[in-house]
Amino acid sequence: MLYDRDIREPLFDFLEERYGKIRIIEEKQMGKSRADIVMVLPDAVAGIEIKSDADTYVRLKRQVRDYNCYYDTNLVVVGSTHALHIADHVPAWWGILTAEKAGSTVDFYTLREPAPNPKVDIKRKLSILWRPELAHIQELNKMPKYREKSKAFVIDKILMKVPKETLTLQISEELFQRDYTSIEETITEYKKKKKHLCSYDL
Repeated sequence: MLYDRDIREPLFDFLEERYGKIRIIEEKQMGKSRADIVMVLPDAVAGIEIKSDADTYVRLKRQVRDYNCYYDTNLVVVGSTHALHIADHVPAWWGILTAEKAGSTVDFYTLREPAPNPKVDIKRKLSILWRPELAHIQELNKMPKYREKSKAFVIDKILMKVPKETLTLQISEELFQRDYTSIEETITEYKKKKKHLCSYDL
């Protein structure tokens, strides 16, 4: 039986070998759920859910709904006990990988390739970014700073100004450059520059 902890590290190696340049972000909040893994690619952001042999489908319906709102593609990675049934529990555009014990390591097999997610909400995807990251996108696209406005207001303005194709690449680049070690300093510095401090969700 494979547990989540048995799957994660080998999975990261598999994804890097398969996709090349990636960045992995673990346990990312999305709506009322939490994404096990967010994989950043140069031109997309993918959500990855792990269902080990020890897991059930109890929360999967809600998780699928939330993944579909935020990510360009989605993928479920399952232990072999779920291989025959998982396709009945995720949409047709979700990719499916199976994880199987192979001696001291884990092998992954593709049951179904992921397709573009038709339900992704670019506004929710953009909300993944922190306010300083949004400010950098505004700067790149020569937009006003809107420092006194809410995060939601800024997101709406960005969506009005920046073509989706450009924004997709810029979101990925911001996530590639994200530095978790300096986030408090980054946010503090951003707030210092605001003319009027307001409440918003970073």
